[in-house]
Amino acid sequence: MAVLEITARDFRNKLKDCFNLVDKGQRVVIKRGSEKSYLLVPIDVEDVVLSSEMELKLERSIEQIKEGKSTTVKSVDELNKFLESL
Repeated sequence: MAVLEITARDFRNKLKDCFNLVDKGQRVVIKRGSEKSYLLVPIDVEDVVLSSEMELKLERSIEQIKEGKSTTVKSVDELNKFLESL
């Protein structure tokens, strides 16, 4: 499939069309002036990078679970009771 090159101005005017093309596997390059280009690509949940602050929170949470400092719920009713107690 060919690469679609589009100017930044045209990209702004045709956002939906560009996103739909990328969703179908088309490669879209956005040209900004004569020197800069950007490739439009979809991302998955796995592609999202966590901030260092969020990584630390996750690490602390994992340690708390290993230390037994967590609550296990086995039913919706238990979950509702737990959430109401917070």
